[in-house]
Amino acid sequence: MQYTLRNIPQELDRALRRRAREEGKSLNAVAVEALLAGSGVSEPPRSRRDLRDVAGTWVADPEVDAVLSDQRRIDSNSWSWDSPSTPTATGIIVLAELPQLRRI
Repeated sequence: MQYTLRNIPQELDRALRRRAREEGKSLNAVAVEALLAGSGVSEPPRSRRDLRDVAGTWVADPEVDAVLSDQRRIDSNSWSWDSPSTPTATGIIVLAELPQLRRI
């Protein structure tokens, strides 16, 4: 069977050509493999576990809470900020503040 495909996105073309070059295969062979894998035809669908049986089963444990609390503590002597912003009381750093954070 033959197909003619048009309007292949540039990034897809580059990825397929790179893979063909790296694996020493033809562009056609790599494209067919990608189509087979993408359509799910080349291998059986993966069995995925939804974790329904463990969701909501956490039991509070004071020892675990104490260990986690200690791990979440920030040693202020090891970190400095280039801006006046500081971590929140819980030790969570706002993602927007990360560029100013530097290790000393």
